[in-house]
Amino acid sequence: MYKRLYDYLSFNNVLYDYQFGFRKYHFTSLALIDVMDGIYQQLDNSNIVIGIYLDLQKAFDTVDHSILLAKLYNYGIRGDVYNWFKDYLYDRQQFVSIRGINSDTASVSYDVPQGSVLGPLLFLIYVNDMYSCIGDATVKLFADDTNLFVSGQSIDEVTAIANVCISKLNTWFLANKLSLSLDKTCFSVFLEFMTIMLFVKYN
Repeated sequence: MYKRLYDYLSFNNVLYDYQFGFRKYHFTSLALIDVMDGIYQQLDNSNIVIGIYLDLQKAFDTVDHSILLAKLYNYGIRGDVYNWFKDYLYDRQQFVSIRGINSDTASVSYDVPQGSVLGPLLFLIYVNDMYSCIGDATVKLFADDTNLFVSGQSIDEVTAIANVCISKLNTWFLANKLSLSLDKTCFSVFLEFMTIMLFVKYN
């Protein structure tokens, strides 16, 4: 099923171009080269660049099954295959076992099954439309790591653009029941001939 789903997504160019996690021929080094090339291009045009690095809190554990299924349907997963995924996700049960003593069984209505082959791919589908909420700015994704780069001719301009993008992303996170880990969220400012690394917590 993983192969069928991945082949379908690849053939129809469904997955976001700048998603570098859990994909064939998409490596960390390629993501880094792409980011650096974009930054240098803006600096050569005398622009200021702000990079914002967003960390999602327990991202794989907070995937809402109904939202995920709606996205699968929207991307063309219909009929028997859709019903298969619905059965795969719904009515999952879990319990804790310690030294032969088991806890009560509880239903799991959130998460993608971790440790499974399908889990990472389903998560990519879940966050696949994130980029569409912020317009002209570019989001670079590596699974649940979200990097946003915005540029402008002055620090005031680029700060204003960054704030608008963050607001739009926040709306998307809320709609998709995801939350930021503020302790791991920071930003850096890139200036012509000089890079100021400001790893400051975003509040």
